[in-house]
Amino acid sequence: MTQTILKMEKINKSFNDVVVLNDVDFELKKGEVHALMGGNGAGKSTLMKILTGVYTANSGNILINGDPVRIEKPQDAQNAAIAMIFQEFSVIPTMSISENMFLNREELKKTGFINQKRLNEQTKELLRELNIKVDPNTKLEELSVGYWQMTEICKALSQDAKILIMDEPTATLTKKETTVLFQLIKKLKSKGISIIYISHRMDEIYKVSDRITVLRDGKHVITSPVDDLPMKSLVSHIVGQDMGDSFQWKERKNPFLDESNPVFEVQDLHSGSKVNGLSFKLFKGEILGIAGLMGSGRTEMSKAVFGIDKIDTGTIKVNGKPIKISNPQDAMNEGIALVPEDRRVQGLVLEHSLRENIMLPILNKVSKLSVIKNKSVNDVSERFIKKLNVKTDDIYKTMNLLSGGNQQKIVLSKWLANDPDILILDEPTNGVDIGAKSEIIEIIKELADQGKSVIVISSELSELLAVVDRILIFKEGKVDREIYRKDIVQEEDLEHAIQNEN
Repeated sequence: MTQTILKMEKINKSFNDVVVLNDVDFELKKGEVHALMGGNGAGKSTLMKILTGVYTANSGNILINGDPVRIEKPQDAQNAAIAMIFQEFSVIPTMSISENMFLNREELKKTGFINQKRLNEQTKELLRELNIKVDPNTKLEELSVGYWQMTEICKALSQDAKILIMDEPTATLTKKETTVLFQLIKKLKSKGISIIYISHRMDEIYKVSDRITVLRDGKHVITSPVDDLPMKSLVSHIVGQDMGDSFQWKERKNPFLDESNPVFEVQDLHSGSKVNGLSFKLFKGEILGIAGLMGSGRTEMSKAVFGIDKIDTGTIKVNGKPIKISNPQDAMNEGIALVPEDRRVQGLVLEHSLRENIMLPILNKVSKLSVIKNKSVNDVSERFIKKLNVKTDDIYKTMNLLSGGNQQKIVLSKWLANDPDILILDEPTNGVDIGAKSEIIEIIKELADQGKSVIVISSELSELLAVVDRILIFKEGKVDREIYRKDIVQEEDLEHAIQNEN
């Protein structure tokens, strides 16, 4: 019988009389990958912050190898051989792998200087154990983010961590880097390292996990071996209801689609080093998917046509008329909106309220003589919060207090309030739970049915396939291939096309 390395029993946590965790149990076995799942606000992060000493539980017990431990600060977690690999990297890009790995823990010579030779030897040994082939003196800024992730893992192992918590570890990785990470996880398991794996990506949960625990509304819902929990059942446990065919594609009977008259056209566009002679058309009422490997120019295209990046040469037409876009205001004036890839950095002012974020693109519509008409702002905010089913107490709630899914809905709301005709959505379902993904997909379909034209850029192929009419595959800054959704039988067909395989 596999040894239980961690037990969390009857964990309770409240903030200002709001119950966040209610008698939650969690168990981790030696050498196991245990997926912790749940919607945004389910309690996953709070439970892990208790385990890592960021928060202290109001009540409950934590046992390591059967022995009760008190974890009241991060140092206590480190002493208990627990480490967390955060979604946001904590490395310093201008420093080398070895310098990052042993930062503030360097072995010193008698002279007081860092023993660089010993530092490199220790790093080489860790890298060798995990079969990672890279020079420890290489600066991280010279490497892909996959190596950043591996450096974080090695840093944790250098502190003798036996329990690793991975929070959305593939969020910034390419498909190839994700494969390497999964191989590394397999290696860690063979060494008896136990991993708590947090992700919203269903496909990888089934590839990498041994067991799954689901939390919902701060309560334990189910713990099951991955082989005994079909994906449809897992989704139902996460959401609390049967999602039916939310992610099942159905060909849209769209009366607006008219391929003879594109509403948006890009001709021979060049911008920087990543957009090289790009041409495509978008039609009224169409949902156009953009796929491609990282670095293929997907995001760079969106930034160029929205006026963030400079257009070197090329033509953009709206309703057949050539237009000039030099800045985002030009794009907005032409009825174009962009929901950016990173909502927290590029799409929102997190310290401001929902109301303030929604009114940013429509200040000219809700003000007179530079004075904001509060009733107009409130009416618009409340209308979109209701329309997009945003879960919030009121319109004055600060953005950073909302879950990822609700933050994404506010980014959508602020642009929809401006009533654009052309929406460019860059990774619209990234980092949000399965329930919010389903709602966002339905919102996109509704917008297209109303005659809006939508471009969806996504690495989440299953979600892309659930919503689009047509897909363009980008390669080296231009369209490599066009595929109609009805011609794609399964996700693997799209994967092969992106990888340029026959």
